[in-house]
Amino acid sequence: MASPTLVTPTSKLKPLLLIKARATQTPPSPPPHQRPLRRQFLCLAAAAAAATTTAGLALGGVQSAFAASDEEYVKETAEVINKVRSTINMDKNDPNIASAVAELREASNSWVAKYRREKALLGRASFRDMYSALNAISGHYISFGPTAPIPAKRKARILEEMDTAEKALSRGR
Repeated sequence: MASPTLVTPTSKLKPLLLIKARATQTPPSPPPHQRPLRRQFLCLAAAAAAATTTAGLALGGVQSAFAASDEEYVKETAEVINKVRSTINMDKNDPNIASAVAELREASNSWVAKYRREKALLGRASFRDMYSALNAISGHYISFGPTAPIPAKRKARILEEMDTAEKALSRGR
């Protein structure tokens, strides 16, 4: 006699049970005029970007969105250099030193935030020296506080970097 689970040529096949699928509710699709909005927006944005790039190339090059003129860079860098020199050379007993350091930190942070994105400036000697000096100053005041005097060796190095940055600025570097 054959086992009911084995299928043999002599066994009789049992019919399979039919499983009915549940009716699922699909969310209503948006009207046809609203479906391609995202695609249309992306196409328009890409076309506008291509047109801007083409127009910029036709006019002689594309400038960065954050690009500042060379004169503005030179002017702002000279202002930061003067602020650094005046703050570093203040007497440690001066009652205004904390506010001067706060102003210097604000000016240096805004200078770095503005110019570190500029690929054209990254290779300049003036940018490199200014960035290094501002990093040393900020690190000192963050670590030791705004009223702590800068050690003579660090102060000499910062002032030397300011001098070389100023010379590089005057040479257009």
